[in-house]
Amino acid sequence: MKIFTIPLSDVMTTNCYFYMDEESKCGFLIDPAAEAEKLFALIKQNGWIVKKILLTHGHFDHIGAVEFLYTALNVPYLIHQNGKQYLQNPTWNLSAYNGNPIILENATYVSNGDSIPLESNGKVICTLQVLHTPGHTKDSVVYYDEQNDIAFVGDTIFKDGIGATHFPGGNEKELFYSIQNVVFALPEQTILYSGHSESVSLKQRKKNFL
Repeated sequence: MKIFTIPLSDVMTTNCYFYMDEESKCGFLIDPAAEAEKLFALIKQNGWIVKKILLTHGHFDHIGAVEFLYTALNVPYLIHQNGKQYLQNPTWNLSAYNGNPIILENATYVSNGDSIPLESNGKVICTLQVLHTPGHTKDSVVYYDEQNDIAFVGDTIFKDGIGATHFPGGNEKELFYSIQNVVFALPEQTILYSGHSESVSLKQRKKNFL
């Protein structure tokens, strides 16, 4: 599996990730934040087969290109079950404040502990586990690949900081619990890939926590 990090800019810059199997060219698209046509061109240029779109949470700066790609690629987009109130409410997903309100109504909802397999030709290439990490938002999750020591952590934790908690559904106490009891419970060799910072090993992040 290979990770392609694509910084995307609208109101702010967000890390979008392609998590791809190089042999089959199948994979997942994580947090398509903006610049939908750029992402679509990259997919076509590389011959990638996106099996699913995965959302770490429902803020506008992580979902801006979803509707376009959902239609263009005809693939499902997944979000935690608490994400419905974000996807369908521009105030909660914060898009109401940037002049481009977003409402998404066709999500597939997942729950804590669910497994999301990446399959090609009847073979499971890798599996991502859904870990619910509320605090930044009610629907925040980590997508964890135990086999490859990879975790896509969204805005729960960054290389040098943690997610904001003053937006709708945010809760500082819940965020600290999620970090200390879910993220920090992963193996220390796990590499964290966040929405707005460089990647970092969990071992290193623990040393520098706050």
